[in-house]
Amino acid sequence: MKILKLIFSRIGIIAISIFIQVLWLLELINNFSQYYVSINIILTILSILILLAIIRREKHLANKIPWIIIIMIFPIFGGILFVFMGANLYSSTTLKRIYKNKQKEKHYLVQNKQTLEEIHNQDADIYGQVNYISQYAGYPIYKNSFIDYYPLGEDVYKVILEELRKAKKFIFIEYFIIELGEMWQGILEILEQKVKEGVDVRIIYDDFGTIGKLPYHYKKVLQKKGIKCIVFNRLIPVVAVFMNNRDHRKILVIDGDTAFSGGINIADEYINKKKRFGHWKDNGIMIKGAAVWNYTVMFLNIWNAYKNEDEDFYKFKPTIKNVSNDSGYIAPYGDYPLDKELVGENIYLNIINQSKKYVYIFTPYLIIDNEMLSALTLASKRGVDVRIVTPGIPDKKIVFTVARTYYDMLIEEGVKIYEYTPGFIHSKVFVCDDKVATVGTLNLDYRSLYLHFECGTYIYNDRVIEKIKKDAIDTIKKSHEITEKECRHGLIRSIIQSILRIFAPLM
Repeated sequence: MKILKLIFSRIGIIAISIFIQVLWLLELINNFSQYYVSINIILTILSILILLAIIRREKHLANKIPWIIIIMIFPIFGGILFVFMGANLYSSTTLKRIYKNKQKEKHYLVQNKQTLEEIHNQDADIYGQVNYISQYAGYPIYKNSFIDYYPLGEDVYKVILEELRKAKKFIFIEYFIIELGEMWQGILEILEQKVKEGVDVRIIYDDFGTIGKLPYHYKKVLQKKGIKCIVFNRLIPVVAVFMNNRDHRKILVIDGDTAFSGGINIADEYINKKKRFGHWKDNGIMIKGAAVWNYTVMFLNIWNAYKNEDEDFYKFKPTIKNVSNDSGYIAPYGDYPLDKELVGENIYLNIINQSKKYVYIFTPYLIIDNEMLSALTLASKRGVDVRIVTPGIPDKKIVFTVARTYYDMLIEEGVKIYEYTPGFIHSKVFVCDDKVATVGTLNLDYRSLYLHFECGTYIYNDRVIEKIKKDAIDTIKKSHEITEKECRHGLIRSIIQSILRIFAPLM
């Protein structure tokens, strides 16, 4: 019964449709190859050229290894499939508009040079990290801001409701998952009231993230309530490159002076009102003050790629009074699959590479490339206490199996791996040396670091880092440390894991 329900669901129909297209493409290529030798030769040469171009131009080959293998085994079919699914992102009209809007961010996101000078005088190493975020990623770091950290989704949810009730001008909501339930209903009731008060309420949700969680035409339901809505990257039953790129961000901006982000989506398991994989360990952050502007611009970039209605973003930027005299430095940042820079991964790598005492990491998925693997192991060899917490109860068993294939290499080099015993950990957190942390949406896997639209908040020299570290230590105490003995498996299982590892970038 469950199988039939899945087949006739929207995602089942889309999956079957794409599968049929792939089979049709394979049969078409086969027929042409049999009767038109010249076409066969041309397509083979083109596939070889595609393969050589990937090897020559790709900075991070690990992300393209599955495509390299597919093209080598099935030269013609693999090459054509790559053109449809793995090639140039700019073939998408929507992505072109997002990229064009992102260039406008430079106009709105201007770094205060005095802030950079202050950081340079305090710590030259940290200045290098901050300078990267500001100059190359394009997201300024701010001082006149307040940030708070909430170790559980249910903790931040209460604060979100309180702040939403205070909204006077606008509310921007952008989430990968919104699901009908108690959490969403609590938010929706406030949004409906705010619309009646004249507040501009806008929502962006990802179509893949909400499939099976919201009705297909839920956008119209919201619009009837006076809530503006965009569905990001509608799933269509066609093989296309853009279908692989999802909006995985979690952004909530209220009146331009308050923002929320972190790991939580808007669904009941994130606040432990619904049990799926034991206790759901997640987090959220609240920002007030100047740093909120980065998140406001990020939201407006995506919104205006679909609805070009805001000629001047500055109308959403309030005058910020002094928030705190002893606050640290905060830089919310975005990560786009369009970027030449792998912003999210590079920020993670900078933290690891410059660590001296410890790095504690939360991640629900651990599928890493060679650069990340080397950084973690080298930090451990330098004497840094590197600890990674992953789920004790996984939500995706195949992905979890792949993650465990990295355990032995990391543990052998001194990295400590813990599995969160009470259930599933969904947090994405780095905290380092009592002075640096980042909290966001970026998992340690290929999809987050290479394919999705993501966001995070970099924090330096702020009191909230103590709170994040305490959460890390408390969570580690509740987790089971994996030993080398536990990483040893039989021959058959090792072979299966090795095969899964090869195709990890596609998961």
